[in-house]
Amino acid sequence: MLDKYVIPLIKKPLNSAASYCLHYHIKADQVTVISFVIGLFALPALWLQHYHLALLLIILNRIGDGLDGAIARKTQPSDAGGFLDISLDFLFYALIPFGFLLANPEQNAFYAALLIVSFVGTGSSFLAFASIAGKRNIANPVYQNKSLYYMSGIAEGTETIAFFIAFCLWPHAFPQLATIFAVLCLLTTFNRIWAGYRTIQVSEMTEDDHNENL
Repeated sequence: MLDKYVIPLIKKPLNSAASYCLHYHIKADQVTVISFVIGLFALPALWLQHYHLALLLIILNRIGDGLDGAIARKTQPSDAGGFLDISLDFLFYALIPFGFLLANPEQNAFYAALLIVSFVGTGSSFLAFASIAGKRNIANPVYQNKSLYYMSGIAEGTETIAFFIAFCLWPHAFPQLATIFAVLCLLTTFNRIWAGYRTIQVSEMTEDDHNENL
């Protein structure tokens, strides 16, 4: 929901950092993998309840996630790079609630599981629509530079980062915060399913009308 407002604000610093990386021949895929590895270390940090360290690692991971796209846009974006980026992103997203589950199973297990289930909903609806949108050449007027059709919703990247930061700052409030975020993710899932279904249905009807007129 907030990505379309935040992305223009961070575009300039990311482009500057991307130019610096390109000067030293650092590629987008390399940044993607390094950022993911950094993010992986957030899991043991959360497990050991080093929440401030985990917060730093999460922020570095997310900066890297923005930087790899900026580098790709300055060179030649590739489908392979887009696939790698989105795959590692969704895996990283699932690791964070799992880390809070490990930190305090008695308090967090149910809410972490609920949040991971909601992530499955947002991720599956996002990727399922993106695959069909690409097949049917459905235009994406909002996020034209994305490798996949980026379907907007209430819970997007900005909201995810905000809640991850809140989890680390107030770990004892994880059950309440995770419940709120899970509800937002589930609302996003249902909206994406309905909007995606209607969009694909309209595309099919338009194609059928076109074929009949040939």
